[in-house]
Amino acid sequence: MRTLLQAAFVVTALSVSAGAQAPAPLKVGDPAPDFTLIGSDGKTYSLADYRGKKAVVIAWFPKAFTQGCTLECKSLAANGDRLRKFDVAYFMASVDAETDNARFAASEKADFPLLSDPDKSVATRFGVLAARGFANRWTYYIDRNGRIAYIDRAVNPETSADDILAKLAQLKW
Repeated sequence: MRTLLQAAFVVTALSVSAGAQAPAPLKVGDPAPDFTLIGSDGKTYSLADYRGKKAVVIAWFPKAFTQGCTLECKSLAANGDRLRKFDVAYFMASVDAETDNARFAASEKADFPLLSDPDKSVATRFGVLAARGFANRWTYYIDRNGRIAYIDRAVNPETSADDILAKLAQLKW
């Protein structure tokens, strides 16, 4: 009887997981998934806090202290004064632990928060979670109404800040 119950449980679990659908990929015009995440500065950031007030740019990155992510963070940090002229809230975000992102932000002198999503729930809702468990290097541009205005899925870490600046100028928020 016990073996029969175990087999029934396994079959049920497999059929439920097989029927589970991944969320549809986000596209321009969709509402951005809400989030509340801890930043490298120890503060909590929620997308809802910006709705109706300010556009938001979230640059997802795979892993703190890796070559491409370091280049991207340096690019954004070196251009903070230019980015702030657009009056947008901008962040980098990863599935790294808060302590890792805090150390990474300090090491690169980031003048903006790096958001941590260690349980990967927000990365999953944004569709950036790669099969290996890291975030894809994608940048989301979210308008003041909380809708996705643009998704860059071909981010170049070396030119990240210039690319963001060009897109912000084009969007004319």
